Amino acid sequence: MQMNLQGQTVAVFGAARGIGRAIADIFHEEQCCVLGFDLTPPDSTSSPMDYAFFAGDVTSSSDLKAFADKAVAVDHVVFCVGIGSGSFGFPFWNVSPDAWARVLNVNLIGAAQVAHALAPHMAKRGSGSFLFFTSVAGQIGSQTDPPYSASKAGLINFMQCVAKDLAPHGVRANAIAPGMVKTDLNRSVWQWGQQRLPEPQRVDYETWAAEKIKKVSPLGQWQDPAEFASMAIYLASHHARNITGQTINIDGGWVMHS
Repeated sequence: MQMNLQGQTVAVFGAARGIGRAIADIFHEEQCCVLGFDLTPPDSTSSPMDYAFFAGDVTSSSDLKAFADKAVAVDHVVFCVGIGSGSFGFPFWNVSPDAWARVLNVNLIGAAQVAHALAPHMAKRGSGSFLFFTSVAGQIGSQTDPPYSASKAGLINFMQCVAKDLAPHGVRANAIAPGMVKTDLNRSVWQWGQQRLPEPQRVDYETWAAEKIKKVSPLGQWQDPAEFASMAIYLASHHARNITGQTINIDGGWVMHS
């Protein structure tokens, strides 16, 4: 399948590592002009980045304005940014209300800041796409980290608003919801749980991960950053020209709506 994305400009927020890095890399392989944006640069010694990178904070309107001023010809925007609260629920009142603000500011308000900075340029040109990375946690009310879960639910709703507002201008907006991915956030859940178990009951991360994926995923397998990257380029391509306002779960069947 030919994506025909050559020469198009893609801004990837959260491009330094993880899923965002895989997305930046695959757009680069498709001969796109990639503009990476993240808090800190990637580790260039182990994995060089062959495209432009901007250090900045998605919660900073001045950082985003400076980026937008340099990137007025962006065709596609990928928002792959997310943080957890560092606290865990079970029940939700175990997480102090003070822990909510930073999570909402990065995961939800950050997405709104990015859209505000770049959407007017794209609407004026009459083409392009937005892709927001949410989570299955935003659809099931995950108790693991209530602020994270709520922020991702809000992001799904905001994406739908973006899709409706930009559709008359020929610009699409969608979301991808990852399920189980071996990330630092996922590992922190394991650490938190193990600390609350008696020593004889504790297990290593790989054992815990294997047991958990069998419980939550009908397909029984973890998702990989490359899977999200492949979907990202498809959603940016002309093949997805009639797909907008959708949340696509890549989760091994964890969330099924009947």
